Amino acid sequence: MNRHLIAVDLDGTLLSEQKTISPRNRAALAKARELGHEVVIATGRPYRASSQYYRELFLQTPIVNFNGAFVHAPNDRTFESSHRPLDEETARTIIRTCEAFQVKNIMVEVMDDYYLRHLNRGFAEAFTLGTSPVDYGNLEHLLDADPTSILIHPEKGQEKELTSLLNEAHAEATEQRNWGAPWNVIEIVRGGVNKAAGLSKVAAHLDIPKDRIIAFGDEDNDLEMIDYAGTGVAMGNAINQLKGIANETTFTNEEDGIARFLEDRFKFAADPSAHLGRSGD
Repeated sequence: MNRHLIAVDLDGTLLSEQKTISPRNRAALAKARELGHEVVIATGRPYRASSQYYRELFLQTPIVNFNGAFVHAPNDRTFESSHRPLDEETARTIIRTCEAFQVKNIMVEVMDDYYLRHLNRGFAEAFTLGTSPVDYGNLEHLLDADPTSILIHPEKGQEKELTSLLNEAHAEATEQRNWGAPWNVIEIVRGGVNKAAGLSKVAAHLDIPKDRIIAFGDEDNDLEMIDYAGTGVAMGNAINQLKGIANETTFTNEEDGIARFLEDRFKFAADPSAHLGRSGD
């Protein structure tokens, strides 16, 4: 059997709503690796918020973080890391615009370090995973490096106007993503950065052609990756736009959609022990 590269998004795709990997998904990915296939995580999260899943799956492959802005291999020195941050001056302009709007909070991430505008407001507690910021306060003064990404948490009702203004002012220099409820966060990374670009770098390193890439996703930050992969798979809970460009659709993240697809594609049975404690199968 030809070796495939299996790329998995985390939130809404591999992870349950409780942010865990189900036994069936974990067993299916392990079986795929046993058959000689490669598994890679491609996520919008920073490494600090995805490393636990990388370790849980016992991966040795490179990982795509920040939607492709940072691609690295924690355990492979032969892989040349790629960090494509925003220009510092562009970031400062974005921060000034957000200050004028008096948004709820701003997070500036520089690799695995992060800075907050306000320490305990809006998304701060939910997105920091118990880690502390390097600093907080006036981000324009604190920023002294090109940031990997900027997360903006607008006040209710500001999203459309702020999104439009930032896109109009920085369309060529940035890529912008809008997260859904409950946070409605605006994420900004460098222009040309996306999961497909990161995944192509991993595929080249592993010497796996595009037609043997299977990618799973559910949100708009997965669009380029799903379109790029030889087989782009939308989760059952994916947005309609993603389902519209995907080659196939599987079950939802709560229904072990990744495992069911891989079991069918590679013709192996589900691990019976992985069904324990699950319902609806």
